[in-house]
Amino acid sequence: MDVLWAPWRSKYISEASKKKDDSCIFCDFPKSTNDKEHLIVYRGKFNFVILNAYPYNPGHIMVVPYRHVSSIELLSDEEALELFSIVKRAIKILRKVYSPDGFNLGINIGRVAGAGIDQHVHVHIVPRWNGDVNFMPVIGGIKVLPELLEDTFNKLYKEFNNEDEAFDR
Repeated sequence: MDVLWAPWRSKYISEASKKKDDSCIFCDFPKSTNDKEHLIVYRGKFNFVILNAYPYNPGHIMVVPYRHVSSIELLSDEEALELFSIVKRAIKILRKVYSPDGFNLGINIGRVAGAGIDQHVHVHIVPRWNGDVNFMPVIGGIKVLPELLEDTFNKLYKEFNNEDEAFDR
């Protein structure tokens, strides 16, 4: 096995763990009433749905508890039940709107697991299509997204807030 030594990482990790920034977009955004500005497409009692501002694919959303907790096991039973009910409904809506061939679901708990916002747990839902990975990211370092975030917001907001479809809680 080849080993790649990167001793500078030790300094990076120790400095990153010392940063004390109390701001959290997942706490701050829902306090605003401007859902479109903050890309919030649905508000439940304990959780909300927000578009990823840097999506892997069109329709990349996150289901986020309002309460600031760092890991899934810290959620109350009510919060967890609603969170996964919203995940279930989100997949149904994304199938209707985008007709993906599959999904990636992810909960990254802790920075080491890949969480960009590691102190506020959230569930990523990423629609996937056959052939959605191509040469552009590999060769050009560019990800091509065929839809504006505003268009994604409008489509998903309409579906999540459709009064004709009752939300089973």
